[in-house]
Amino acid sequence: MGQVEIFDTTLRDGAQGEGISFSVQDKLAITEALDELGVAWIEAGNPGSNPKDVDFFRLVKKTRLANARLCAFGSTRKKGVRAEDDEQLASLLSADTEFVVVFGKASTLHVREVLKASLDENLAMIAETVQFLRREGRTVFFDAEHFFDGLARNRDYALKSIMTAAEAGAARIILCDTNGGSFPGTVTEGTRAAAQCLAEHPAAPPLGIHAHNDSGLAIACSIAAVEAGCVQVQGTLLGFGERCGNTCLAALIPSLQCKMGLRCLPDGKLSHLTEISRRVAEIVNCTLSDDTPYIGTHAFSHKAGMHADAILKVRSSFEHLDPALVGNGRHFLMSEQGGRAAIAERVGKLAGGVSKSHPAIGALSRRLKALEAEGWAFDGADASFEILVYKELGLYRNFFEIIAYRVQSEHPAGKLMECCHAWVKVFVNGQYEIAAAEGDGPVNALDGALRRSLLRFYPELVKMRLSDYKVRVIDGKQATAAKVRVLIESTDGISAWTTVGVSADIIDASRLALVDSIEHYLPRAKQLVVDKEG
Repeated sequence: MGQVEIFDTTLRDGAQGEGISFSVQDKLAITEALDELGVAWIEAGNPGSNPKDVDFFRLVKKTRLANARLCAFGSTRKKGVRAEDDEQLASLLSADTEFVVVFGKASTLHVREVLKASLDENLAMIAETVQFLRREGRTVFFDAEHFFDGLARNRDYALKSIMTAAEAGAARIILCDTNGGSFPGTVTEGTRAAAQCLAEHPAAPPLGIHAHNDSGLAIACSIAAVEAGCVQVQGTLLGFGERCGNTCLAALIPSLQCKMGLRCLPDGKLSHLTEISRRVAEIVNCTLSDDTPYIGTHAFSHKAGMHADAILKVRSSFEHLDPALVGNGRHFLMSEQGGRAAIAERVGKLAGGVSKSHPAIGALSRRLKALEAEGWAFDGADASFEILVYKELGLYRNFFEIIAYRVQSEHPAGKLMECCHAWVKVFVNGQYEIAAAEGDGPVNALDGALRRSLLRFYPELVKMRLSDYKVRVIDGKQATAAKVRVLIESTDGISAWTTVGVSADIIDASRLALVDSIEHYLPRAKQLVVDKEG
């Protein structure tokens, strides 16, 4: 197999994405996760930009990395300042990493209009920066910022900028589509031009690609660059970053390794891609899109009955890749459009020995169609579907029963209380328990009261929390009298599950989904406790 170096910049370029904010502990945890995945390089931050990155580089020295090498990031020296006197370069050295990444201008527009420097001065800034860092014992990667736009504006100068970095001793030349507007054909032509130019250098450094997704083409451009000769691909694991984001490495790596035969990760690591990607999303506190290629929950989901039937006969009929290769799983969505074969397959995984001819399969099929006619939808609510299956099979255990509940809203809220209050009475193991709670909204108050009433019996609930809440009006013609469908996603920090509730009363729909979320979690939580103690 050929090899492509994976360079992850989640901690640097990813941190520039809107709504993304890392603590130092977040950065340390993500570093460990990326190293566990087996990426070759981690661009860990800019020590010259903020104290947080300075702290990170100090603390990360205590972390032993098995696969990845850390890089500190910064710019070329300032205009009119010697490299030896440049404070930003001094901060790069203080990070104490063997590898450093410096970016410099490859576009005459940016040299003249942004830097307000002469073209010769910019080339001197590139050369002197690389030479200085080399003298200080660092291995230097040079990011040719705006390379493809610069090539279109002034081809000779863009090529001269990367040749200058190569002659100064850069170990990698990274071609950057900084504005994210290039098409794959442009990237192919530009990469070939760069390779041809550098071929004149006696020790031509390898090329890399750094693409942004402003045209939705970051992955396509990265693949085009690899096909044209780049041996390093830069991106962020989950694709977030400046503006529309960077190349999504989690979606790119399987294409390079499984489809193009290029080794990106050490042996055995690709099967951990889904789990580690979801772990990073949890650390970042962001929602991983369900339709993310390869690793999303929808990536290998099948809803149509004919699709499910075909998959069960020939896996490749409606799947371009075995989901196990990336650590994901096949998923049959339970709906009125699904056939008995799909239901039987799903039920068989939950309770062994249930065939397509089992009476429960027909009953479940009829039950699904009746519920969906009332507005229920289980294709996005696996946990509620599992509870439905267990009830039909007579395997359901009722952990608690809500005897009564009341929710009140008060506006405006007083200074000493929230705007909503909930009261719940439950029956657990032959005992009654009553609890109340305040909340920012009615669902928050009801959730708080229900948890408080159950914690004495099930202390493991402290690990569970609601992570997403969605409401959908089923029939808008009924206006405010319409039924609503509530989807609740819950997590314990390790796994996530979704439940559904339907009612003309939004609070009662929420109650149904909340109860399912707890009922789904408790058997697993209690089993985890037993396993741990055992």
